[in-house]
This record gives sequence, C-alpha cells and structure tokens, in this order.
Amino acid sequence: AMKEKDIVRKNAVQMLKAAILNYEKDKMVVLDDDASVLEIIAKELKKRKSSLVEYEKSTRDDLINELKNEIDIITGYLPEQLSDDELRRIVSDTINEEKATSIKEMGKVMTAIISKVKGKAENDRVSQMVRNILNS
Repeated sequence: AMKEKDIVRKNAVQMLKAAILNYEKDKMVVLDDDASVLEIIAKELKKRKSSLVEYEKSTRDDLINELKNEIDIITGYLPEQLSDDELRRIVSDTINEEKATSIKEMGKVMTAIISKVKGKAENDRVSQMVRNILNS
C-alpha cells in the first residue's frame, strides 16, 4: 500500500496495526494467534459501520466515501462471511443437536453456535436467526 501510494489503504492498515498494538498494551499480552487478531479487526469494522450510519445521518459525503473505502479494505482482511442459507443450516443443526425447543434455551444454543461460526458471522446476525427459528 505504501509503495503504490494508496493513501486510503495505507491509513486503514496503519489503523488496524495501531488497534492491535493498543490491545496488546492494554491487556499486556502478545497476540500470536489469528483468531485474536481477526476479532480485533472485526471490532474495528463494526466501529466503522456504526460511524458510517452517523455520517449518513449528518450527510457528510466527504467522510462517507472515505469510510466506505476503509470498510471495503478492512473487510478484505476478514474471512468470508457465511451466507444466510449456510448460517441458517448451522443454526438449525445446532438447535437440533442441543435439543432446544424454546427461547429460554437460547444461551446454550448461542454458546454452541458461536464456537462454530466465530469470525464468519456477526453475533447480532446469529442471535437474530436463532431467535427467529426458536420462535417459529
């Protein structure tokens, strides 16, 4: 990114690197596994998406375009997200495995699903799908 003079990509990569270093300093740990790094990248992506909503409300076109570009770049560093059909299949299978029949068992189901889809689907999306299937 630096050699190609791609300023937006360079800034996004530097921001991710800074977020990882800040996490390591705050927690006094060294991140040596991909899962932890991907989790931080996903958090940064989530921050950008929420900022995008705010910028769109205030009609800040200059910042909106820059943020959309950052989101595209950050998304490239994350594993591909599961499609709705794939996620629905995993959720249904897990509900059957856990023998869950009501929304009261959602916590148990969510714990089992999150370990299967970590990094491949946002927790909010998983939660909504579990809720829909258990209520139907």
